[in-house]
Amino acid sequence: MTAHAGSPRGLADAVQRDPRASYQRAADAEPVGAREAAVISAQLGRPARGGPAVVHRCGFGLPTVVRVEPRLEDGTPFPTTFWLTCPALRSRVGTLEADHAMVGLNQRLADDPQFAEAYAAAHDRYVAFRDDLGGSLAGDPGVGGMPRHIKCLHVHAAHHLATGDNPVGAWTVDAASPVPCPAPCVDVDAP
Repeated sequence: MTAHAGSPRGLADAVQRDPRASYQRAADAEPVGAREAAVISAQLGRPARGGPAVVHRCGFGLPTVVRVEPRLEDGTPFPTTFWLTCPALRSRVGTLEADHAMVGLNQRLADDPQFAEAYAAAHDRYVAFRDDLGGSLAGDPGVGGMPRHIKCLHVHAAHHLATGDNPVGAWTVDAASPVPCPAPCVDVDAP
């Protein structure tokens, strides 16, 4: 697989929310085969790990978010269940982080009890989902700072796109949108 093949036309917004996103759909996603694992590896710039299953796709039909097992093949705990694979969206979310969006979001957690409660409840559902996938991890760690802080907007955006259940992720996807993409990020026809 090669990165960013040419295309006659791009998409003004390659990443759309899927109104069917849910924990059940994320649980039902089948692990990918070798070809799609190669696509994910090309998107990430490293080998795909954790038995990925695609839970969200972009307008080009490529993976945007994958679900991974809570333990790697060697048994190493892997608490981040949803990974953002789309390079264009990862870049836009990275810009939000570089602009210190987490500072304002953490302040909102401190000042807005309803937002904090929704965030904590999303964390509880995330951990329960991860535990259902492969048993609890020591200390049942949250991800991305959950449930008391916000550290990684990539994790939150992936969680929201996969399940529709993360208020920080919803904010992140809104703030990062639209996600213009000039062409598919991976040439799936290249060897």
